[in-house]
Amino acid sequence: MLSCTSLTMATSALVGVVLAPAPTLATLPLGLAYLCIMITMIPASLLMKRFGRRVGFALGGTAGMIGGSTSALGIYLGSFTLFCTGSALFGVANGFSQYYRFAAAEIVDKSYKSRAISWVLAGGLVAAFIGPNTASLTRELIPGALFSASYAFIALFCAGVIIIQLFIRIPMPSIEEKEGHKRPARFVLTRPVFLVAVLCAMIAYGTMNLLMTATPLAMNHRDMAFGDTAIVIQWHIVGMFAPSFFTGSLIHRFGVLKVMFIGALALVGCALVALNGQLYAHFLVGLILLGIGWNFLYIGSTTLLTEVYLPAEKGVIQGINEFMVFSATAFTALSSGYLHHSLGWEALNRYTIPVVCLAACLIVLLGWQLRQRQAQQLA
Repeated sequence: MLSCTSLTMATSALVGVVLAPAPTLATLPLGLAYLCIMITMIPASLLMKRFGRRVGFALGGTAGMIGGSTSALGIYLGSFTLFCTGSALFGVANGFSQYYRFAAAEIVDKSYKSRAISWVLAGGLVAAFIGPNTASLTRELIPGALFSASYAFIALFCAGVIIIQLFIRIPMPSIEEKEGHKRPARFVLTRPVFLVAVLCAMIAYGTMNLLMTATPLAMNHRDMAFGDTAIVIQWHIVGMFAPSFFTGSLIHRFGVLKVMFIGALALVGCALVALNGQLYAHFLVGLILLGIGWNFLYIGSTTLLTEVYLPAEKGVIQGINEFMVFSATAFTALSSGYLHHSLGWEALNRYTIPVVCLAACLIVLLGWQLRQRQAQQLA
């Protein structure tokens, strides 16, 4: 699934520029994908709570197959509407796939949760090479329909997702998960730990998505070759997922809030690099920092969230968390093309700095509150 996502990251805005009736709509297909992820999150979580993870993941793979095929057909026919429809269907598929990390966390001991989440996301390191390279190798496979064959490969990858479900065994929801004790949702949703976890995940994903979606447009605006863009996106995705091999261990050793704070610093670093210049090297280094910052802040936020809910509450709380995170992601994807066109690359980076600083302040404040509470308990 992450290979499909990395492929769309590298190509969607470029396809949109060709098919869209106006340049400001270039990122609309990617925005619709994230919008459908957001809409799918809560129904997907509740469905898997009742019928199990395997059923949900297989349904997601099916939606991805249909979405990839529809997008490929839309490019071939030159239909922006059809391409948008395929992107939306792929968003539904991605809505289900966001729960792979939770599925991993649920089948391991509590002390191993952060590492299980990290190892699942580490699959993105392979995807960083498969997705953009698939796009590069197949973009001209169908004459006169740039990237049509690339999106056909999304359908093939999603067929692989369905096949894989036949060979794995994820435990069905337990009686405790279905009928166990639940606290009022308001009690969980107003806890400081939940609020910081959700807000930091929203800022991490929103910032990353805003800048990543605009990057192909910014590089294309400076007449850089698609091969250069593909390499930048590829190494951005390496930055997103390569740290996953050790992020969980860092959280286990130093604590989740310290790792999240470092992630916020890396995101600020990305913006500062972009403001320092607009050469190929600036895009490359900035996007790598963007990926690392997202990894630390997002995995940290997910780990923090797993400490908030009881087994019977997870379907609702996970769904609400994902809905809120991908609300921010959908907004940034939908607005990225317009903002880049109207404000420019430098302004986009400049405006992200205060937002990321807000996340850093929330992390520090929560850490101080937890230390105060621990001191009172010891006293």
